[in-house]
Amino acid sequence: MKIDRIHHVAYRCKDAKETVEWYGRMLKMDFVLAIAEDQVPSTKEPDPYMHIFLDAGAGNVLAFFELPTRPAMGRDPNTPEWVQHIAFRVKDRATLLEYKAHLEANGVNVLGVTDHGAFHSIYFFDPSGHRVELACPDPDEESMLKRMDAVKWQMLEEWSQTKRAPKHAAFLHEREFKQ
Repeated sequence: MKIDRIHHVAYRCKDAKETVEWYGRMLKMDFVLAIAEDQVPSTKEPDPYMHIFLDAGAGNVLAFFELPTRPAMGRDPNTPEWVQHIAFRVKDRATLLEYKAHLEANGVNVLGVTDHGAFHSIYFFDPSGHRVELACPDPDEESMLKRMDAVKWQMLEEWSQTKRAPKHAAFLHEREFKQ
């Protein structure tokens, strides 16, 4: 028994229409499906919602719920805003830079390009406050991933025992931290 793939990932949004339009305009995602009910099918509780689905490419689906009868959405105050995010892969650095320029031209504040060794990323927030990452592969992605794969279990074990960052894969961010 093994999972085939992610069917969809769902988040809450402040406004379903704004979310569909923003992801379409900013990230070129197509709006593929809407589901709305006055009752939650799984729990049967009365709770009107709009559930929207966006095509994130290659069979990946990003979904959102607008919940108008619930208190305004918030964030976990104990989790830094950089932790929870949605990351999408783009073809190459040229595409990443095109997106960066496109987003900034449309008033979106973009952080990066950040060099993660095996890949390079930009970061920004959607209208509901979700952090979004676009990442492109580094030319040396394959060799770096092999190096990381060779040390992952040792890193996990060391972290488990010490709760300090193991240095087995410090090579990943060498370029970023040297800047």
